[in-house]
Amino acid sequence: MGNIKWVFVLFSLGAMLSMGLIGIAIALRNIPLALLFLVLLFVVMGFGFKTKKKMREQGLLE
Repeated sequence: MGNIKWVFVLFSLGAMLSMGLIGIAIALRNIPLALLFLVLLFVVMGFGFKTKKKMREQGLLE
């Protein structure tokens, strides 16, 4: 319980921020900006999953 992987906290916060910005862009009816934030969301989540796989292969995750 005490060993928090802060890198994953940062990835999740980045993904949440991207999701919120997608909603704001849609509310502003700015589709190109919404698509940009959607791409950003996929990039952040992709790096998160890639990092998790790498850490699991190195035996750093339980």
